Amino acid sequence: MAQRYAFEIAYNGNKFHGWQIQPNALSVQEEIEMQLSKLFGNIPVSIVGCGRTDAGVHASYYVFHADFELEIEDTEQLVYKLNKMLSEDVVVFNCCSVSNDFHARFSALLRTYHYFVSFQKKPFDKHCYYLNQQLDFELMNNAAKQLLGTQDFTSFSKLHTDVKTNICTVNKAVWRQYDTNTWVFEICADRFLRNMVRAIVGTLIEVGMKKIDATEIQNIIDAKNRSEAKLSVPAKGLFLADVSYPQELFNRRKS
Repeated sequence: MAQRYAFEIAYNGNKFHGWQIQPNALSVQEEIEMQLSKLFGNIPVSIVGCGRTDAGVHASYYVFHADFELEIEDTEQLVYKLNKMLSEDVVVFNCCSVSNDFHARFSALLRTYHYFVSFQKKPFDKHCYYLNQQLDFELMNNAAKQLLGTQDFTSFSKLHTDVKTNICTVNKAVWRQYDTNTWVFEICADRFLRNMVRAIVGTLIEVGMKKIDATEIQNIIDAKNRSEAKLSVPAKGLFLADVSYPQELFNRRKS
């Protein structure tokens, strides 16, 4: 019987067309599977990620699992070798054996995303959305409170996706100052729709610019119409920052 292993990783999404393998485009999944296959004697390796990230989106914490016929005797050595083979855009923190009941995607309880907005142009930091006007973050946080709870987020979802429902439960949505010139939006939910975070951030920025009223967020949600929300912000400022699991299934090592 195959043994399942969970991997904790991070990646810079700039050069990738998202996590998921797709024709004629480089993905994070493809790069990892290719290098794992080489490590195991060119045997095909299939991995399952905790979720899909779109083109240009990053992950400061990500989990995937893989099943291997042979037991890995030294997981630390595997991590070392894999990091040597992967490009500088992908890093593996840890690898550990888990029960076959663990599933990187379906066992996840909560996911957390961060979106970074900077008010100072930074030549060496390409992972923030640069804005040249100030925002009213008090208004934006008041508006963000309307995102909390279990609701239909069709208005913030990319059209024509293959999901069965657009209902998500958001338990945290808040802006906080990251450093002198940078703010970060943190949102935590049981699941996210395609483009959801970027559409929410774009709409909240419109609130911060006082182009729409903070109380309009609930009306936008209730409309269940993507045209009611504002434009999505660029992918470069978005990070999958955390994924949590039942402790009995997966005891994370990366803090």
